[in-house]
Amino acid sequence: MDQIANPAPGFQRNPDKVITIEPYVGTVTVRVGDTVIASSTKAQVLTEPPYPAAFYIPFADIDFGKLSSTEHSTHCPYKGDASYWSVLPAGETGQNAMWAYEQPFDEMAEIRDHGAFYASKVTIEAKPG
Repeated sequence: MDQIANPAPGFQRNPDKVITIEPYVGTVTVRVGDTVIASSTKAQVLTEPPYPAAFYIPFADIDFGKLSSTEHSTHCPYKGDASYWSVLPAGETGQNAMWAYEQPFDEMAEIRDHGAFYASKVTIEAKPG
């Protein structure tokens, strides 16, 4: 087996943990009111029970002009360190509404350069293709 350069400590401690990442076949659109923040036909669906599935949208399909990076960060032993952005058109509700693992652990490399949004802070529409 090949050596992993940046292994996730969570998987080392809990090798039975399962996180799946699959392409979403269709279009995922993120809105605040009538304002589109992101729209993609290349989203990934990350499933990590017991949490709800999350759509990870490529950075190229996110309008960063409507976002502002924040100082907030979190750590996941399976994915790595998450950075956060506020969705400006959402005002106070949009604080830290998007997160991304900019340098994820190797096992989660598929979500590098992708952002995910809290469904409680924005409207996420997934239309199967």
